[in-house]
Amino acid sequence: MEQENSTGVSYFLLLGFSEKPELQPLIFVLFLSMYLITVLGNLLIILAVSSDAHLHTPMYFFLSNLSFVDICFTSTTVPKMLVNIQTHSKAITYKGCMSQLYFSIFFSGLDDFLLTVMAYDRYVAICHPLHYPVIMNPQLCGLLVLVCGSISVLNSTLLSLMVLRLPFCTNLEVPNFFCELKEMVQLACSRTFTVNLVLYFVSLFLAGGPLAGIFYSYFKIVSSIQGISSAQGKNKAFSTCTSHLSVVSLFYGSAIGVYLSSAGTHSSQSSAIASVMYTVVTPMLNPFIYSLRNKDIKGALKAFF
Repeated sequence: MEQENSTGVSYFLLLGFSEKPELQPLIFVLFLSMYLITVLGNLLIILAVSSDAHLHTPMYFFLSNLSFVDICFTSTTVPKMLVNIQTHSKAITYKGCMSQLYFSIFFSGLDDFLLTVMAYDRYVAICHPLHYPVIMNPQLCGLLVLVCGSISVLNSTLLSLMVLRLPFCTNLEVPNFFCELKEMVQLACSRTFTVNLVLYFVSLFLAGGPLAGIFYSYFKIVSSIQGISSAQGKNKAFSTCTSHLSVVSLFYGSAIGVYLSSAGTHSSQSSAIASVMYTVVTPMLNPFIYSLRNKDIKGALKAFF
């Protein structure tokens, strides 16, 4: 196989989910619906939080930021796939693919860090309620979001530059519906041991670290809740964490499923379906998880309309 420099590659082919033409309209309608629900649902969360003064608290500040990131995350991948289906094309330019790679890494990392910050916010609210207004002041909340964004920029820049340096061969078919990091590394026609090693340590540090922080926060939260004497107090304290726990489980469960599926099988269809879970389904479900059992959000939405 003839090897060529990555700078000589002009496009990649996104294989997507199915080669059957009769299924393309169904896939288009399905993903267009999920995308519109994601954008509308998360936009409503942002509008509810910004329009209601009672929701100008750290918890809802972080939630509105999470909703904004979810909109951007989904917009990085789904619109290009919808355009390709409509134009009966699978091509994506090299620059477009690298841009998609960069922003998908950035927004997924930012999602991860914001979920960790939200766990810390719940920890302070439940374990140190008297000091909560002082600790979680607006300056600290803004600084935490800024730090999350800065780390995400460094992470996505590092990993994207590593992929940019890889040479690609004549096989330019990406077995997914977007330029996913692991798939792009596997397409390279040079030895990728060093790249995979860096990916392993970065994933361990930037995914395992926040997850460990979330576990620790909830360990302290559960210990604190057990010290509450009344059952009503326990239920009220834990009810503020159930939505966040659901989103964390959905995000990490789907992301881990992607890497387990890609390691255990070489089927492009199964890998693409697994990727849909954390890039499309999770951002779509987040507004429902946070609003269905949240009286404050529902009240703010009713007042808004």
